[in-house]
Amino acid sequence: MSLGDEVSGLNFKIMADIVRELSFQFALDAIQLYKFLTTEKREFVLSKQFLRSATSVGANLREAKNAQSAIDFIHKNALSQKECDEAIYWLELLFASEYISETTFNDLNAKATSLLKIIKSIIITKKQNLKNP
Repeated sequence: MSLGDEVSGLNFKIMADIVRELSFQFALDAIQLYKFLTTEKREFVLSKQFLRSATSVGANLREAKNAQSAIDFIHKNALSQKECDEAIYWLELLFASEYISETTFNDLNAKATSLLKIIKSIIITKKQNLKNP
């Protein structure tokens, strides 16, 4: 193993750790928004869908950490990617239907979009590593 491989592996591990922490914080934000929407706005359907997808991102990333193989790791991250994109969809609906403010939307959308980009990068990197061991 070369020094470049070690640095690349370290960067990959750091990126994976960062995305797990960001997804946890995003899940906490989603829980707070859900509490607000159900108590203050009396909205239960869209908020529940958002909560499920937003918290699923981190749950799948946690499963990916304990993947049984590289393929399983990619699969778990792909599930996180889908759930993150779905969370963005529910955010867009909540904003378009005027349940959340533009500030709230912009904040959570930026966090989700950042997560989505990192997850996509992790998947691409892992796939490249499989092709070029």
